[in-house]
Amino acid sequence: MTATSAAPATAQSAIPSAAATTSPIRRLSPLDGRYETQVDGLRDCFSEYALIRERVRVEAEWLIAMGDAAEISDVRLLTADEKRHLRSLADAFDETAAARVKEIEQTTRHDVKAVEYYVKERLSGTSLEPLGEFVHFCCTSEDISNLAYGLMLKRGVEIEWLPLATKLVADVRAVAETHAGTAILTHTHGQPASPSTLGKELAVFVGRWQRQLSLIGRQEYLGKFSGAVGSFNAHAIAYPAAPWPAISRRFVEGLGLTWNPLTTQIEPHDYMAELFHGLIRFNTITLDFDRDMWSYISLGYFRQKVVGSEVGSSTMPHKVNPIDFENSEANLGIAGAIFEHLSTKLPISRLQRDLTDSSALRNIGVGFGHSVVALHSARRGISRVAVDHEIIERALDDTWEVLGEAIQTVMRRVGHPGAYERMKELTRGATVTQKGLERFIQSLGLPKEDEDRLVSLTPGTYVGQAEQLVKLAPR
Repeated sequence: MTATSAAPATAQSAIPSAAATTSPIRRLSPLDGRYETQVDGLRDCFSEYALIRERVRVEAEWLIAMGDAAEISDVRLLTADEKRHLRSLADAFDETAAARVKEIEQTTRHDVKAVEYYVKERLSGTSLEPLGEFVHFCCTSEDISNLAYGLMLKRGVEIEWLPLATKLVADVRAVAETHAGTAILTHTHGQPASPSTLGKELAVFVGRWQRQLSLIGRQEYLGKFSGAVGSFNAHAIAYPAAPWPAISRRFVEGLGLTWNPLTTQIEPHDYMAELFHGLIRFNTITLDFDRDMWSYISLGYFRQKVVGSEVGSSTMPHKVNPIDFENSEANLGIAGAIFEHLSTKLPISRLQRDLTDSSALRNIGVGFGHSVVALHSARRGISRVAVDHEIIERALDDTWEVLGEAIQTVMRRVGHPGAYERMKELTRGATVTQKGLERFIQSLGLPKEDEDRLVSLTPGTYVGQAEQLVKLAPR
């Protein structure tokens, strides 16, 4: 059973009017203040308003389902108009309706019972009024709430989060394909390493992201509908001959969710942990991308587009800071902390039910909110950078020592003893020039074809098959 915290004194304080709403600059959470326009779509998925609406939807659909189930003989088959009326309770749900539910809650001090009474109230004076006692029939509040949260999560992921995440991946893929052949000096341990191409290094993120999108896209959203402790106790007493597991399954799947037959009072939330861990993995990859972009900007590989009206520092006029990637990184950290907590908290409930999941679930939207802000920032960041070919080429031209790998590999292939050690002596910690390498190569007595290939090699052409690998980035 879902209980609520101490209720506010009036319905008006529970669902404030536009005039009574605190101005954005005074709101406690930046999601409802500074970032409110970026997360606006999430309000229809994860706000308390959305939760109440989806609870109303589940209650209405259950009454329709009972009418369709011949085994529940005391609920007649509803007419098309009656079904439309019931479905309109959710489809046409608005803030006035939400305020009425909250007003009822001041008396019930129970959020789901308030929804039940609201639905009954809306049946009054209609042909459905005689069926009022079948609203919430055989239900525990969690039968309604777990399905409502399942619908909210499915909607939030599919309509809000997934399209935005897909756009970020598409943005980065476009840059990767454009610069598939743009050679860059790479860095391992922060030190110059074998060259690659900018496109291939960005395509790595595309491949990593795409794998997580594929997994999240196949996510199941589970639902239970089996009474106070998940055993159909009241159901079997009311209608002993009814095939309750089959009725329950038909109802849950009819909502677009996956039926979970084995539960306590609550659906155990394991699927939520799966989803949140998937989001954590996607966000972790994005954080890695943000930091790499920050580093590439620091190295000068990317220059940031200058907007004349913007300021990079309150005291240093020259600054153009990578603030979008930094903002993304910060919000990903907050989102990850919330999703990690929910992933490890929600699947744990004492015996058949405790109330700790109820309050925790109300923070799902916060995790999604910070994730969405981070994705917007990362997209804005990638849209405001341009490749600086001059700096990239200069970095390559200053590090001829990175060709040591190529030279010692060919030396080993043709049987030169101590090839690695000789190149180490020549290059490690030393200033290496093109001419110096050329003289060394010519002194080795390599086969003519190998010598010519190594002499003609430059840091900018020593990129292996990086350009071709960009084409392997999954879509």
